[in-house]
Parts: sequence; C-alpha cells; structure tokens
Amino acid sequence: MMRPSIQAWLVKSGSFVFAIALLLNVAVLPRSGVAQTVPKTSVQQTGRKAEGDRLLQQGNQQYQTSQYQEALRSYEQALQIYREIGDRYGEARALNNLGDAYNSFSRYEEAINYLKQALPISQALKDQDGEAMELTNLGNAYKSLSRYEEAISYYKQALPIFQALKDQDGEAKVLNNLGNAYYSSSRHKEAINYLKQALPIFQALKDQDGEATVLDNLGDAYYSLSRYEEAISYYKQALPTFQALKDRPSEARELNNLGDTYYSLSRYEEAISYYKQALPIFQALKDQPAEASALMSLGNAYKSLSRYEEAVSSFKQALPISQALKDQDGEARVLMSLANACNSLSRYEEAIGYLQQSLGIARNFKDPKSETIALHNLVTLSLAMGDFAKGVEYGQQFLTIFHQSSINTQDLEDRKRELDVLNELGNAYIELNNYDKGIEYLQRSLKTAQDIKDARSEGLILSSLTDAYLALGNNGKAIEYIQTALAVAKETEDEETVMLVLTHMGQVFGRLGEHADAIQCLQIALTSARDIKNWREEESILIGLESNFIDLGNYPKAIEYSQQAFAIARENKDRDGEGKILLNLSNMYAQVGNYAKTTEFLHQALEIAQEVKDRELEGNVLNNLGLYLFESGNPRAAEKPLFDSIGIWESLRQMGTSNDANKVSIFEQQARTYATLQEVLVALKKPNAALEIAERGRARALVELLEKRLSPTVTTSTPILAPTFEQIQHIAQTQKATLIQYSIINKDAPIQGGIQSKESQLYIWVISPSGKVTFRSVDLNQTQNHSLSDLVQTSREALGVIRSGERISLTPEVTPAQRTQKLQALHKILIDPIADLLPTNPNDRVVFVPQRELFLVPFAALQDTNGKYLIEQHTILTAPSIQVLDLTHQQRKEVAGMGKALVVGNPTMPSVPPAPGETPQPLPPLPGAEKEADAIAPLLHTQAITGNRATKAAIVQQMQQADIIHLATHASFDDQNGLNSVIALAPNPNQPAEDQFGHENGLLTAEEILDLKLKANLVVLSACDTGRGKITGDGVIGLSRSLISAGVPSVIASLWSIPDAPTAELMTDFYKNWQERHLDKAQALRQAMLDTMKTHPNPIDWAAFTLIGEAQ
Repeated sequence: MMRPSIQAWLVKSGSFVFAIALLLNVAVLPRSGVAQTVPKTSVQQTGRKAEGDRLLQQGNQQYQTSQYQEALRSYEQALQIYREIGDRYGEARALNNLGDAYNSFSRYEEAINYLKQALPISQALKDQDGEAMELTNLGNAYKSLSRYEEAISYYKQALPIFQALKDQDGEAKVLNNLGNAYYSSSRHKEAINYLKQALPIFQALKDQDGEATVLDNLGDAYYSLSRYEEAISYYKQALPTFQALKDRPSEARELNNLGDTYYSLSRYEEAISYYKQALPIFQALKDQPAEASALMSLGNAYKSLSRYEEAVSSFKQALPISQALKDQDGEARVLMSLANACNSLSRYEEAIGYLQQSLGIARNFKDPKSETIALHNLVTLSLAMGDFAKGVEYGQQFLTIFHQSSINTQDLEDRKRELDVLNELGNAYIELNNYDKGIEYLQRSLKTAQDIKDARSEGLILSSLTDAYLALGNNGKAIEYIQTALAVAKETEDEETVMLVLTHMGQVFGRLGEHADAIQCLQIALTSARDIKNWREEESILIGLESNFIDLGNYPKAIEYSQQAFAIARENKDRDGEGKILLNLSNMYAQVGNYAKTTEFLHQALEIAQEVKDRELEGNVLNNLGLYLFESGNPRAAEKPLFDSIGIWESLRQMGTSNDANKVSIFEQQARTYATLQEVLVALKKPNAALEIAERGRARALVELLEKRLSPTVTTSTPILAPTFEQIQHIAQTQKATLIQYSIINKDAPIQGGIQSKESQLYIWVISPSGKVTFRSVDLNQTQNHSLSDLVQTSREALGVIRSGERISLTPEVTPAQRTQKLQALHKILIDPIADLLPTNPNDRVVFVPQRELFLVPFAALQDTNGKYLIEQHTILTAPSIQVLDLTHQQRKEVAGMGKALVVGNPTMPSVPPAPGETPQPLPPLPGAEKEADAIAPLLHTQAITGNRATKAAIVQQMQQADIIHLATHASFDDQNGLNSVIALAPNPNQPAEDQFGHENGLLTAEEILDLKLKANLVVLSACDTGRGKITGDGVIGLSRSLISAGVPSVIASLWSIPDAPTAELMTDFYKNWQERHLDKAQALRQAMLDTMKTHPNPIDWAAFTLIGEAQ
C-alpha cells in the first residue's frame, strides 16, 4: 500500500499481510494421509493406491524442501493413479495440492483450474474440510489476481463451513483473508469489521503469530483511513509479539510501519527513531530492498525537518543499494529525492545532475515504464523549481511514451502516474497563463481520476480547476468547482481529503474577499486537522486564519491564531516554522504599534533562521529588522541588516535556478530590500551609495543573460557584480550621454481594514557625460492628487490609449488642452526637477532608465509649460539599467555588420482565440504594413518578405543571419507572463495548429526569441505594443527584452498601437536618416519623429516608438 508523503514516490516498505501458505492459507501444507472411508479395491488397486499415496507424500516433502518442480511431477503422477483406480478422495487431494502449489508459484490461473476441479469432488463426497480448504485457496488465487469480488465470494462460502466444523483456526484465517480482500479493494471499514472478528479467535487459540499478523493488518487498515493514532495503537500491540517470537522480519516491518505512521502525523522525530530501529534489522537480515526503503523514509523525515544534509546522507546510502539490486525504479526514486534535497539546499546544479542521471538510466535500459517514471519525476521537480516550460516539455514526452509504448495502460499505478502528469501539465499551463490548455489537461486528469475511481485525486483536481477559473475571473465557475470538490471529498469518507479541500475552499473565499466564508471553511478544516492529529496542516490552517483576520484589520485575532500556530511548531520541534511565524508576529505587532515586541520577535526569528540555515528566512528577517530600525528613527543601525539582507538575496540568486523567468520572479520578491536601503542611505546623506543600490537592484537577470552571451565562460556560479559608483560614471563618459535613473519609493499607509503601499518619493540621479552625479528627490505626496502610476495611465488614455494597449478615438471629453495638461503634469514630476541638468544641445543624447510604470511613459511626448515636446529639445533613448546600457554597447562591438537586412510585412496571419476558451480566428491582414515593408526594403538593399512566404520557420532562420531586422506585423503583449508576448508570422505549413506549449502555429513568442542567437545590429518592431509586457524589477519582460538578451544591441519598439500611414512615414524617414544621412539610431529616430510631427501633429501618431539600448 502507498504511504502518503511529501513525495509521491515514497512507498511504504511493509504492506498489508496476506494469508500466505505458511501462516494463513487454510491448506497449511498440501493434504496427505488416508481417508477414513475408501472404496473396496482389489489387491492390485490397493498397491496402486499405496503408490499414489506415496507420491502424494513425496510431493509434500519436496514442496517443503523447495523442490517445487519435483513436487509438481509427484502430484501429477499421484493424480493420474487416483484417476485410473477411481479414488475420488485421492483425486481431490492431489488436485488441491496442485492448486495450492501453483498458488505458491504465482501461477494463479493454473491454480484456479485445479482447485475448481477439486471443489465439486469434495462437495460430492461431503468432505467439508476439503471443501473449505479449496474455497479458501480459490479465494487466495483470485485475490492474487486482484479479482477481489470473486475472492470475497469464495471466502464467504468457506467461512460458515469452518464455523460449522467448529474449526476456529480455519475460521480466524478466513476472517483475516476477508479483511485482506476488502482492504485491497479499498473498503477499509469492512476490512476492519472482519479483522476485528478474527482477532479474539487468534487470542483465544493463543496463536501469537496469527494475533500479531491481524494486529498489523488492523494498523494498516486504520492507516489507510488516516486514523493514525489507532493505527499506532495496533502496531504497538503487534510489535512486542513479533519480538517475543523472534520474528525479526516482522519486527523490522512493524518498526518501519510505526515510522511511516508518525511521519504521516508529521511527528518526524518519532518517525526517525523508529526508522533507525528498523534499519539495522533490515541490514542484519540482508534485506536490501527494505534497507533501501528505510533509508529513503529516513531521508524524507530529515527533509521534512529541514535537516537537508542528513537527508542527502540517507539518500546517498540508499543509492548504491538500489544500484546493486538493479532496481531501476528505486534508483530513479533515490536520484529524484537527492535532487529535491539538493534543491532545498540551493545546490541546483547538483540537483539537475541527479535528475539527468535518472532519465539517462531509464533511456539506457530502453524500458518505457522506467522512462515514464523518470519523466514523471522530472515534471514534478521542474514545476517545483518553477521551470514550467521545461515541465511541459517533459510532460509531453511522458504522454507520448505512455500512449505509444508497450506500457500497460490498465495498470493502476501507471494510470495514477498518468493522472499526476496530466494534473501537473494542467497546472504548468496555467502558470504559463495558457488557461485553455491548462483547463483541458486538468479535465483529462479529472476523467482519469474518475475512471480509476480515485476520489481523493478527483477532489484535489477539482480544486485546481477552481484556481484556473479564479484566474480567468470566472468566480461563479470557480465556486461551483470547489463545492463539487467538497462533495466528492466527503464521499471518500477520508477526513484528510475533506480537510484539504475545505482548506482550499477557505483560500478561494479569502482571495475573493469573502472573509467570513473563508474563516468558516478554515475553522471546520482546523477541527478536522486536530481530529486526525495532523499538526502540519493544523499549523498551516491557523496561518490561513491569521491572514484573513489581517485582511479584515483585526490584528488581535490574527495574533491569537498566529500564537496558536507558533505553539504547535514549537511542540513539534518545527524550528523553521517557528522562525517564519515569529516573522509574521513581528509584522503584526508593528501594525499595532508594539515595536518592542516587533524587535524581540525579529531577533528570535533571526537566531532560528541562522540555526536551521534557512537563508531565505534570514534575508526576510534582516530586511524587516532594517525597515523597523529605520522607521524607528535609527537609519544608521538599519544600514547593516539591510546590506546583509541584500548579500543573502544575491548569494541565493547566484546559487539558484538558471531559468530566466524564475530569476525574475525571485528578484520581485526581494526588491523591497533594495528600495528600503536606498531610503536609509539617502537619509544618511549618502546619495552616491544609494545610486549603487538602485542600480544593483534592477535588471539583474537580464544582466546575467547578457554577461553569459558576451563571456561564454561565465557560469551560474560566477558572481556578476553590479557597477560601482566610479564605473557608473565611466559608463556615462563612454556613452557620451546624460543618464537619468529613476527610483520609486513606496511607503505603507493605513487604510480601512488594513495597510496599503503608496508611492512616497521619486529619487532621480542625473549622471552627466563628464561623470558628475547629481541627486534630486520629488515628494510624491505633495505633487499630485493621484498616484504616479495613475497619472501615467491617465496620460496614456488622454493620448487615446486604453488599458489593453489598443488605440481608441479621442472622445469629446478629452480635448487637446486636457491632453496637454496630463503630459505637462508628468513633465513637472519627471523632468522639471532636473531640467537645469539636461544638455542644451538637442543632438546630445539623454538616456532614461525608468522603473516600474515609468516604462510606459512616452518621454518624447512630455510637454513643458511652453508646450514644447521633450523630443524637440533632446535626443532620447531608454535602457532597463545603466549596466545593461553598457552591455549593449559591448554587444554592438560584437556585431559583425554583414549588411544583410530582413524586412517582413503583412505575413499571412495565423489564427488565435479572441479570448480563452473561444474558437481561434484569423488575425486581420495589414495592407499598410505591407506597403511599409515595400517602401523600406529598397533603402536596405533587399526585398520585402510578405504573405505566405513569411512563415515562422523561414523568418526565424533568416533572423539568425541578418544584420538589420524590420518586422511590420501584428504583435501582442502579455502583462501577466511577458514571455508569452508574441509576433505574428505566417503559419508553418504541414504543422499542428499549436505546439506543445499551446502556442498557435505562426506565433513567435518572447520565450522562443530568448533562446535564439542573433547577430543583428538593430531590430525594429513596427507593430502594436512591442515595447510592452510584464513590468518587473528586471524591466519589461517581453519582446524587446528577449531580443536584447538574444544579442541585439538596439531595439526600436512601440508603447501602443499606431495607425498605418504615420508609421510608414516615420519608419521610412528613420531609415533614410540612419542609412543615407548617417545619423546615429537615436538621432535618426528623433528626426523622423520631428518630421512626422509636421504632418501628423497628434503625439499618438509619432510618439509611440522608443529606442532601447545602443545608439550607435
């Protein structure tokens, strides 16, 4: 039976004890001896009968000495003699013994054949003893074939016969067998009923072996019902009996069972104690499979206590045993566990190595089953590491092998593995924001769970579907699914499953802001967790209740629940949990103004974090400690913990995942530390040091990608340092440009029912071409009635840009005067404070380094009080960070400059769904884009590629050889998952409508671009919203960033959708200015904007494009 655990591959080493021949089969030994009444026979027949009896007895002796083939021959010869002389008693005995022997050899169909021949003979002879034995052995055979209903039927026919014969031994054994059959068919309550009937009979017979076996089986049955305390009671009763009998294998199994059960109760210290007692017995017995399993269980218990080094040690001991046993499945599980433990230690390269070994072993043996196991594990860990695209890749490989190979798709364990992968694929697609695919795979997973009658998984998958519909904003559907999940969970009668679904239901209501319903669900779940003594879930539910009361602004109640969670963590020696709860408590006490408690709990949490070596917890505690010291008016004391916190974040990122999306996500969680330290340094009159931190806190993942491209020897473990103050000065001098770096500082402000983070200060650093640095600060609380982000958005709307990024017509409500007012308001905040520091020569370059929503600002269109646009006074570029600007300059030197140009316009458009779940529709053609491409191509000495010639495959291939790339087509940005932003190209013929990631044929994604190796000097994305994407601390994650990462030093992209005519005019002018007048790219773009402005004065027609990166 499977033991629930944190890892699906952890298998319980001991299993429900079946009625094996040496103990519980009624035919304890094959029958022999002479019947009381025999037919009258001749002397010759008597001699033949004696020969048959001798052969039967000989077969029994051979069977007992493991001479199985010889025993079968003796039984067959005896059977032939009995049949020849018409001895029906002897015939029945021989048939029964043959059936029993074949049962022992696991040749169950042959056993059934012989036993079914013996049964009617015994019935005809009214030999109840023989009839009962044959019925029992038939039950055993059908049980071994997993045909449980037939087994139960035969056992139930045998039971009244034993009772009528007053054969208590046989009665007890059949009752045990019935319990076993019901257990195996997951009818655990009925199993317990029969086992409890068997137990007192064995006790009355003083059959210690039978008594201990039934006690063990009762423990297993209660375990399967998650009634762990009762399971422990029965295991503890069985253990001393096995010890008294000196039954070392059963003693070891019982110790291991106790370890498993304490593990399921999250009482890991006790679990470890029992595993450590079982392990030397398995070793003394040379039971290597059990030894490996115990070491795995021990490793998992250590892992649950965050004692990862000890976990790795246990797993490493298990590995050579699995290898010696040539247990590929076991070896793959050990390698996977090692990978997970190394992952927890942030030893990611080591983790990946173990995973690759696991897959390599499976493929070397060309064993599809083992390969699917390895791929399943890779899917699981890829998702755990946040590499959802890789998880999808492995998951699709799994499904291909699973359905095309010789794997038995009816096998329950294989189907469960398929269910897991389908479920994981569904969740991975949802994480990638492909909700259609996600829901499709979750529905397939749900059907598989229903097919194999796995109600527990069915309930949990319904919970996942709930999350998908929540993300789509379909709250009604989400609630419908979570309510169905609860109904299914209740049908399982498994209190743990009901508890998990109720917990999730509470989370759903919490996310919807329905806190009263959330609290009700969580409180019911809390009672269940306490009933089944699952302290880990109890602790988690208490923290969920705490969170809801925080959202309601009820801090005293939140603190009460948090203190209960802390008491549970302390009682169960969950030191890591203690530290995290103390951190939560410190935050809550800060909100109620109890700073003494805040500091006390932070110091306690810091001590625990350092003790258990939880670097992430340590970084969070140091961040909060620095924040509270600063807010308490002690910036000097705050400086060190904040620097220490940043040191930890950078160390973790250096050791961590190589996946770009994951690095961005990790940084997003850490960005607050950099902002707080900037405030502290400014308060300490150290603006130059604050600039270093501002630069150190942005675009780090992009910097790493660029460094690796420029220096192939750079590895994940190579530290990539942010520029020092002196290096920043040098970059400005090299660029011969004025650099302007913005940093938005937020402050928590109380609102009704909680706390809201609001923009407080705007820090601006201006670095002149000479290297001089000037710092200015803008108090955002004094300059506007609305937030800076709202002002950026309303300014875009005043231009005619709505939130989705599409162009709309100017409405009567938005007059040119109102548009000017918005653009001047932005100018007042962003430009006026530094206007005296900007160059007076309009051809001198100004590079803006925005942050957050400032990436959406059309700097060219900002207007001063005189109504002059910024582009009229300055040549403008943007960059995600100062260091990225320097790296794109280095990339420009690497570009070969082959002179080849690639110009694409109006490809045959692919089909995309208008909204999730809707039927894909072809994108509308862009005849204006085709005209634009035809006009530009001659300027670049090439021919435009249009229509069905502009297939994705053809264009991607040519992009990797081109020096200039111009793409005039549709594009779409994804502000949830920037790497899903796409450029529309013609679909590839003879290919599926979508790829394994759910991307439609013809769409080139930002994620795909990220993996290209481009040599282009410039890429122009003459399409809608190509400069947009998901705004993060790493900049805008989208098409432009992917192109820079792929090796392009300069990208021109758009901030909104633009009309055909002015775009064609602006682009044609740009290329003339750059190619014929030999202006640099920034000057060429500025002049093109100024020229287009003359014929199209509305900024929406000319201000959308921005040059990112290198100007030369």
